[in-house]
Amino acid sequence: METSGVEKRRGVVLVPCPFQGHITPMLQLGWILHSKGFSIHIAHTKFNSPNPSNLPHFTFLPLSDYLDGCDTSFHNLLNVMSVINTNCEAPFQEYMMKMVGEEEVCGQPVACIIYDSIMQFAEAVANRLKLPSIVLRTTTAAYMHSHNVMFQLLAENLVPLPAESQLEAAIPQVYPLRFKDLPLPATIEIPQPVLDFLHSYMDIRSSSAVIWNTMDQLDHWALQQLQQDWPVPFFSIGPFHKMAPAIPTSLLEEESGCLSWLDKQAPNSVIYVSLGSLAIIDEKKLIEMARGIAKSEQPFLWAVRPSLLNGSDAIKSLPEDFMKITQERGMVVQWTPQKKVLAHPAVGGFLTHCGWNSTLESMCEGVPLICMPCFSDQLVNARYLTYVWRVGMELENAGERSIQEAIRTLMVSEEGDAIRQRALHMKREIERSINEGGSSYDSLYRLVEFITSLPGTK
Repeated sequence: METSGVEKRRGVVLVPCPFQGHITPMLQLGWILHSKGFSIHIAHTKFNSPNPSNLPHFTFLPLSDYLDGCDTSFHNLLNVMSVINTNCEAPFQEYMMKMVGEEEVCGQPVACIIYDSIMQFAEAVANRLKLPSIVLRTTTAAYMHSHNVMFQLLAENLVPLPAESQLEAAIPQVYPLRFKDLPLPATIEIPQPVLDFLHSYMDIRSSSAVIWNTMDQLDHWALQQLQQDWPVPFFSIGPFHKMAPAIPTSLLEEESGCLSWLDKQAPNSVIYVSLGSLAIIDEKKLIEMARGIAKSEQPFLWAVRPSLLNGSDAIKSLPEDFMKITQERGMVVQWTPQKKVLAHPAVGGFLTHCGWNSTLESMCEGVPLICMPCFSDQLVNARYLTYVWRVGMELENAGERSIQEAIRTLMVSEEGDAIRQRALHMKREIERSINEGGSSYDSLYRLVEFITSLPGTK
């Protein structure tokens, strides 16, 4: 896809949300657009700031967020997002006014602002300056649609449910979701601030388009449903990490030594275990996981980041005899270069929280999953992985015995082999989508044409 010299000078401003699952796809999108001739500017919070030296072709602007001393733990995320949206608006507007004022001097007119759907201040500034804005959705369309389902159930007074026993019931007309798969608990009253945030999160306001890190093959039905609510162009160009070069985006230090350990393992023999960058569990669940992994008797690589337990070092909290029992066939690290791990021929399965980045990375390598969702989109992802895409196993009970049996089923049974074959078929489908003539390839072409056609500043 060729671009003219004028188009090569057009600037695109990206505004990522400062958490790993959001920063990574936004930076990957930046690389994709940079490869198509756009000048990329990253307006980011000082909290969880990306490393500019890793991306020398981008221009970085740190936004004062005044989060120093603020509780940024998992349990305070809603307040953190509110503080960011309040405090970052003024410095972002100042930056954008400067950019717009320098357009004629630098020869890089601003084409648009692309913002994470949580960073709502960016859209407000775009409106004020009469700049086009595009919203990035870093989750599946199925997850976004689940919010509309939940709002409808609330409006019809069908939730909260009167009894927890009803959580297993299917939600009418939204197969395969059950009430327990909704993005918020279905048996309690949802606080109004949470509902207000979600309504705002779902609103695209005056955005000119929506970019999705997903594929039509995975999300076709949900995309169709959402298109009825948001009558703007949709661009499903995922998976981003396969459309962009391998770039360092991790906020945590990766321990690459685990790759040498994997080199010594037999093909498809290792179960890789990671619950992502944000989820937390209690010590009881950590111990149950450790015992289940040990009793499975399978080789394993386990990423146990220190903050996995709230308030204490997770690795130090593992059972005393765990390392001794498993030292001949397992490796525990704090963090891994996950995409390289999942691409390694020794890895035959992934016990995961089902965050969307992890899910995509696993499906792209044909690695089947054991689904242990913790919150939010992970619940919807897990359900689709097991009942629609059928490349994963659902871990309904995260106890020791369930984990042991799930690992053995996936790694050494005929049922596991069947799931693995479907995962390999999914890998081929994804490869077709990003190659010439595929849906993501074509959608990217249309996105570049769309951004190029935008009037920019008015």
